[in-house]
Amino acid sequence: MLINRISKALCVLLLSWQPVAMALPSDANKAIHISADSATRNDQTGITLYTGDVLLTQGSMKVSGDSIELRQANNSITKIIAKGRPAEFQQRPAADEEITHAYGKVLNYNVRTKELEIIGQAKVSQGADVFSGNRIVYNMNKSTVNAFRDESADGERVQIVIQPKPAPIKTTEVPVDSTTSNTATGELNNQ
Repeated sequence: MLINRISKALCVLLLSWQPVAMALPSDANKAIHISADSATRNDQTGITLYTGDVLLTQGSMKVSGDSIELRQANNSITKIIAKGRPAEFQQRPAADEEITHAYGKVLNYNVRTKELEIIGQAKVSQGADVFSGNRIVYNMNKSTVNAFRDESADGERVQIVIQPKPAPIKTTEVPVDSTTSNTATGELNNQ
């Protein structure tokens, strides 16, 4: 009986899910997959809580943690909150860009503003570039990262590593001379 109620609640949730537009444009058209050890849905609050090694995927986007909470209002998801040691997030922002990875004790994603707040041992990396601190706010629409230190007396400071971008490779054309050599006969031909 309980399994039937959870199954029905999950079906309703998946059918009413508004695609998360923070990944590749094609990701919004992909199916959403959630796996967990258990799920609890409260129709009155609009909150579904998945627990136990949870993985949510939609195209290139992946969110994982010990628990993931989905908050829903007016038949659309408004927030995704993942908790873990650490919780993890990844997505490919564009086909020609490297995957962005985010880690922290709590990942709080606001679907409407496309803002990911990472709290506790927060880290965001893309390629070899890395931002870390106690709290990071990553705005996907603006492609901005704001990192904040731990405010305690001995708190860890923000750490940033930005690798230099390689210079574009310039190719030079070798001018074609009208004088060519005939390597078979060792003669020069003037055309």
